[in-house]
Amino acid sequence: VQLQASGGGLVQAGGSLRLSCSISERPFSYFALGWFRQAPGKEREFVASIGYTNWTTYYRDSVKGRFTISRNNAENSVYLQMSNLKPKDTAVYYCAATPGFNYATQPNDYNYWGQGTLVTVSS
Repeated sequence: VQLQASGGGLVQAGGSLRLSCSISERPFSYFALGWFRQAPGKEREFVASIGYTNWTTYYRDSVKGRFTISRNNAENSVYLQMSNLKPKDTAVYYCAATPGFNYATQPNDYNYWGQGTLVTVSS
């Protein structure tokens, strides 16, 4: 299973970015999908996830109301729309996939990972 993340970049505080992640495995609909991030010197942390059957979404508290995770099964892709970005959102963002979950918020829940895309938010 290969995951390819894209969409990172440099943005000013208050700006927006949309991350994308394409996944090679089929059936894509069987996978729960998540986004994690890792800032320099910090552990990888959960950002958002979306389940495989009910598409229920979960977010870390600090991004609720600003980030939206979505998926397009026809395109084998998952997205993270990020708005009102803050300098503390600066990190490498990773997409991840795991089969057969609807609730997966820990890194150990996920079997497959993308390479990461850097998001830098300037103040």
